[in-house]
Amino acid sequence: MKKPLANIFSKSKPEKELTCPNPNIPIIIDTREKQSLIAANLIEQKAKTEFEKLDVGDYLIGNTAIERKTFSDFIGSMLNKRLQTQLDDLQKYPKHFLIIEGFDYNYEKFNVHKNAIKGMFLSVATDFRVPIIFTEDEADTASFLILTAKKYEKPKVEFGIRQSRTLKTPEEQKQFILEGFPGVGPTIAKSLLEEFSSLKKIFNATEKDLKTINSFDENKIEKFKDLLND
Repeated sequence: MKKPLANIFSKSKPEKELTCPNPNIPIIIDTREKQSLIAANLIEQKAKTEFEKLDVGDYLIGNTAIERKTFSDFIGSMLNKRLQTQLDDLQKYPKHFLIIEGFDYNYEKFNVHKNAIKGMFLSVATDFRVPIIFTEDEADTASFLILTAKKYEKPKVEFGIRQSRTLKTPEEQKQFILEGFPGVGPTIAKSLLEEFSSLKKIFNATEKDLKTINSFDENKIEKFKDLLND
């Protein structure tokens, strides 16, 4: 079947085809959530998804476990004590958070005293130390999951030791000195210390030796040597 020709005289713009927002990091969805509107939203937005039976949480992205509840689910699981077990389980993962979907400030309609609900929010944040994210609906929840996956897609940024106020270890002090040289950031400084171990060996290294350090190019090495020899 031939592909229909585009009408070049049409004033309406063709719809932009969606691309996968998270090509490398899948959003793993618990099989019990397979028929949910959240899964449908993720698929509609071309997100990379996988279905798997999860022992902890409803979604897993990298090493982040996510429990999702509607506001009425939150209150129900609070009353039957299931919430506490789920919050404990979330902490098996180094990163985790709780999504509460469709938050409703009208506490009275749930036949639970508002202070009990507010107290549970405080307990989640302070006792269990689980962050809470409030979303409007299934589409909003799906967008948060995609943003979480996209965060994993970004390369990790190294922060310089010079941004710290205190230098506790000799290694941190060495790194601080190296980052004072032009063109030497935290990545190069750490690589130099791993390769040569001491400042004396780094300062006495030949240009040939220094070139073995990834991203430490000739221009940076020249400025490094010029400052040492000045």
